[in-house]
This record gives sequence, structure tokens and C-alpha cells, in this order.
Amino acid sequence: MRVDAGLARLLGLSRTVVATLAEEGRVAVDGQAAGKSDRLTAGSWLEVELPSPDVPTAISAPPEVVAGLAVLYEDDDIVVVDKPVGVAAHPSPGWTGPTVLGGLAALGTRVSTSGSAERKGIVHRLDVGTTGVMVVAKSEHAYTVLKRAFKERTVEKRYHAIVQGHPDPTSGTIDAPIDRHPKHDYRFAVVADGKPSVTHYDTIEAFRAASLLDVHLETGRTHQIRVHFSALRHPCVGDITYGADPTLAKRLHLGRQWLHARQLGFHHPADDRWVEFVSEYPADLERALELLRD
Repeated sequence: MRVDAGLARLLGLSRTVVATLAEEGRVAVDGQAAGKSDRLTAGSWLEVELPSPDVPTAISAPPEVVAGLAVLYEDDDIVVVDKPVGVAAHPSPGWTGPTVLGGLAALGTRVSTSGSAERKGIVHRLDVGTTGVMVVAKSEHAYTVLKRAFKERTVEKRYHAIVQGHPDPTSGTIDAPIDRHPKHDYRFAVVADGKPSVTHYDTIEAFRAASLLDVHLETGRTHQIRVHFSALRHPCVGDITYGADPTLAKRLHLGRQWLHARQLGFHHPADDRWVEFVSEYPADLERALELLRD
């Protein structure tokens, strides 16, 4: 592999960062400075000088009223919300928009202090452009129990998605590993040595140009549904990032992917009883669905 691609894979850095290290003379192969486009070969001695880590800047979620953020359920341990489009789960570098944590703070909801400073109480996430049901831990006990449940895959996560075309078979399983895209830092892709990723789906309704699917996630990789169906050449309608037809998206008045976290079920951390929560389609997805039916 090239130096930039290989080191990015080995160290978990972006190719841009690795290219900068090479340009600064911080990468050597068998004692000789290596450029970003030089090749790595088996048996070579590789040396990389990493810069001193930056002092992390504390990121907080200031209270901010989030339009459309609805609380579906709340008790002493958990709060279940219906996340609107354009809202991140928690603050992150470069994100200046609203967050679920900020919205909950504005509502006076106190969440768990477990987790990193910017992700307190967050046990799973939805993409900014994905709407639907999401649970946040309020107590330390709930955080521990729910994090374990998501890791051990005992949580039932169901999404509804409208994809282009008609998947064949109409019901099936996609078992294909996912990792960061080798060329685009902001995207993910099916790659041979990626993390195991399994998606089950059933067709609910078929239209002339698209299909409404019920999707059950066995794993929870970033962008998993979007990546898997894009790899099958059936991208989520409106998902321009992963190859959707912009003409169809425009006809349906969609400015994002048609993907909705429809249902979430898990054992309640307080008494282990099974609980399930459902989120209705938001207005933009409902309108697009009706246009497909016409």
C-alpha cells in the first residue's frame, strides 16, 4: 500500500494527517525518509514520529431549546426522545447546530455524568440527518446497563427506510464489513477488513421507483444502513452522499436520506422489564411517502 493509505489504516489517522507527517519528514522506511506516495513492503522497518497531542478542548452542550425534540418517555433512569432532523446526539468538534443533550438541558432534564465530557448519558447515536427514537441514560446505573446492552446486541433496533429500486430478494440479510472509506474521510464503505456488520430487512411496500423497508440492525456501525444499501445499488432515497438520484430526491422534496429510527426496544435498566418505544414519521418523510404512493 501507499504510505498515506497504509499508515492511515495502521494508526487510525486520516490520510491528510499522514501526508502532512510524511511531508514534515516524520515517516521513515528502513531508515530513509518516505514520501506519502511511496510504497510499504513486507519486512520493512517503519518509523513514525507523532506530534505531541493537543490539549483537548472541553466541549459542552449549553441548554438550547430544540424545535421538534419530543420526550416520548421519562423516569428516574432514562429519557426516550423523538429526535428531529438536523440535530446531533451530542456536541462534537466543528458542529455548531443543536444537540439532543442541549435540548434536554433546556427542558431541565439531568442526564448521567458517565461517558466523555461531550457525550454524557449518550449510549447510542443517530446521524444528524436521521430522525426517530433514541434513549439517553439519566442515572449512572442506567448508563452502565444500557451501554452493555448495546454492546452485547440485546437491544432491538428497527428502522424504516425507502431505498431506490427493488431489493432482490425482497427480504434478506446483508452481511458485509464496514469501515471508513479509503478515499473520503467523511464517508464509510464496505471494505474487506472492516468491522463485522449485519443488516436484516423486509419489504413493507413497493412503488414504481422505490421500496419501503423494515430494517433490523444486528450491529450498529456508523452509517450502516446507508452504506449497506448503497453497496447493493439501492441507496436510501435522498441520500446524495451515498449515490442516491438527486432528481428523485428533488421530486419528493427531500433534503436528506429517507431513513427513520422507527422502534427501539430494550430491557429497562431499573427492573429488567422489556420496554418498546415507537416514533411516527416526521412531516418531510410522510410527504415523500405519499408522493411515491400517488
